[in-house]
Amino acid sequence: MIKRASSGRIVLIELKPASPVPLHRQVYNGLRARILDGTLRSNVPVPSSRALATELRVSRSTVILAYEQLRLEGYLQGRMGAATRVSASLPDRSVRASGVGAPPIPEAAKDQHVGTPSARAQAITAIPRRLEWINKAPRAFRAAVPAVDIFPIETWGRLLARRWRGASAQSLAYGDPFGYMPLREALVEYLAAARGVHCSAQQIMITNGALEGLDLTCRVVLDPGDTVWMEDPGYFAAHGSFAAAAARVVSVPVDADGLNVAEGVRTAAHARLAFVTPARQLPLGVTMSLARRVALIEWARANGSWIFEDDYDSEFRYAGRPLGALHGLDPAGSVIYAGTFSKVTFPALRLGYLVIPPALVDSFGAARYFMNYATAFLEQAALTDFITEGHFERHIRRARAVYQQRQELLVDQGARTLGGRMIIAPSDAGMTLIGTLPAHINDATFAAAARAREVDVDPISKFASRSLAPAVLLGYAGVCDWEIKEGVNRLAKALDDCGVRRRS
Repeated sequence: MIKRASSGRIVLIELKPASPVPLHRQVYNGLRARILDGTLRSNVPVPSSRALATELRVSRSTVILAYEQLRLEGYLQGRMGAATRVSASLPDRSVRASGVGAPPIPEAAKDQHVGTPSARAQAITAIPRRLEWINKAPRAFRAAVPAVDIFPIETWGRLLARRWRGASAQSLAYGDPFGYMPLREALVEYLAAARGVHCSAQQIMITNGALEGLDLTCRVVLDPGDTVWMEDPGYFAAHGSFAAAAARVVSVPVDADGLNVAEGVRTAAHARLAFVTPARQLPLGVTMSLARRVALIEWARANGSWIFEDDYDSEFRYAGRPLGALHGLDPAGSVIYAGTFSKVTFPALRLGYLVIPPALVDSFGAARYFMNYATAFLEQAALTDFITEGHFERHIRRARAVYQQRQELLVDQGARTLGGRMIIAPSDAGMTLIGTLPAHINDATFAAAARAREVDVDPISKFASRSLAPAVLLGYAGVCDWEIKEGVNRLAKALDDCGVRRRS
């Protein structure tokens, strides 16, 4: 709304009573904007707090709070009871030039600077990203999104509140770079029972998500120019970490038995690091065979190389026990094991962990110290209680049942609705399925058509450096039943848009 102050000046302030922003902050924002754009110039008096409150139909205390904040920040000068003016120490030219926000960069100006991004930055920029999905609500069929709708948020809130009320001065300090010790101790028991990973609490480091763990690993074990084995197709975000480390990535094909170790040896026998997702390969969903696991560990031991095991969603297996981790077959300490809580709780938690080989513990500690020192205490403490009080295991059991039901619904609806134009095969684990397309369809083109129909799928070609049969990755864990049904209907329309006819 536009309000006229009683002095006759126009004060452009838009107040939104329904906004979560407090009214005094809205008044502050409006006045500050008018000062910065030059509408209210230096030495010009502003309306009295009483007059402006009357015109804006807010309490006088609301305006006083806004004025006081503007005085503290130097935008206004004068004392209570006297005329309040825009500060004389804000030259009009510099204020208007700075503006309320930075102006867009003209296209012509982007080429004027003689410098260029580093080769590492250019390599990272070229890697496919999913930035368009960040901070958006889940919808069918985004991959890597857990069922946040079934997470026990009230229980989590109570645990956070209890920990905050009982926080000590020590807990508010910087903390241990390796993380909160009770959480690491709880993970020792959990990993031994659930994943066959046997380690000490001193080997566990709590990270701000699994990708930070990979970035730390790159800092510790890779030098610029070192060779890394990367699954093909494989997790494209890992490519970004390796590009940032200026590593040479060698794509090693994945087949029904997982990473083809023999092909990796033939191509780059002396690679420094191998990145693998052995429990459930991302994106294909295959499990690395025992023979391949043994061969990979023997290669690492013989060459003094390292293996980064990304165990991103192994908790969700619907037939029998979850398979043991590769780490459990490694007596020589060649495997750096990474897990995440984002897939089993909620992504915003941003907590993951590493199990570090004993020979690298000191190096990881030093790298973490100089990187970001430590992870926030409160979430670690609440998560410790969430695990030790049994909430974690209960949530996993519930999630398994929900995910299995949602997967069955997706497979059933696909068979009923898609008319054989996309084959969605079931899986005994995980949070995603593969939808196989007709051979003549480009999966990236279909993914774009699906997005136009407000459905998200990842083309498998996005994960690969070689030509593969066209297919898309379908995430089903984070969407409820009606969204799955509606999503399949939209996939059918996207197939129509691509000219894919129903099979007779």
